[in-house]
Amino acid sequence: MLIVDSISSQQSTIKNSLTRVLLEVIVQTLADARAAAEGGADRLEVVRAIGDGGLTPPLSLVTAIASQIPLPLRVMVRENSGYEMDPLEVRALQRAAADFAGIGVDGLVAGFVKAGQLSLADLSLVLEAAPGVPVTFHRAFDALSDPLDAIDTLAGVPQVDSILTSGGEGTPMERCARLRTYSARAGMRLAIMAGAGVDEEAFALFAKAGCVRAIHLGRAARDGRNPEGPVSAASVRRLRDLAG
Repeated sequence: MLIVDSISSQQSTIKNSLTRVLLEVIVQTLADARAAAEGGADRLEVVRAIGDGGLTPPLSLVTAIASQIPLPLRVMVRENSGYEMDPLEVRALQRAAADFAGIGVDGLVAGFVKAGQLSLADLSLVLEAAPGVPVTFHRAFDALSDPLDAIDTLAGVPQVDSILTSGGEGTPMERCARLRTYSARAGMRLAIMAGAGVDEEAFALFAKAGCVRAIHLGRAARDGRNPEGPVSAASVRRLRDLAG
């Protein structure tokens, strides 16, 4: 009961805090984390291998960031660039989830899809290693054949408090309309966070239109918009100012 109450409390805190756009910045190093914090990020997503969509980072890195940066950390648990995993990867992800939970991270980032359908069994196997820890269901969501139905299903998973999605293909306006539909379907049950391909044009539109109240930054937060480059405090600050 205490675990459920804790999750509900954290979900309420996230949703109630989104009176301004929440900026989550992907980081791969301690220097990235420092720059993101200096620029005004609200939360960090810690990964390695950003070129593969982000994989599980070393515990040592997460521990170092947690000890020096006073921002909530969401940590990726993913062993390959796809959205399925084999039994060995399951065990690796369970160990990682337990380790990250043990140092008190704000949450995990995970997601599993097979043939266009949610793989709740795989998700449950990973989450049972970190009970009570909130989870962002990542861009595996964009591989689903029925995303609206999946929102309802994920809203029934107590640990899942947010969904990361690009809003699909198309112009920023088309993506914003889709994100608005997702946000309406999620209501107060889940936070919908825009991510992937969010350049300054899309960022400005999403923030102004209010189609989401959380935006996930990768390339746009980096020097020269290089996805493999270091986080730039100036770039994050510019986006923070743009969002208001």
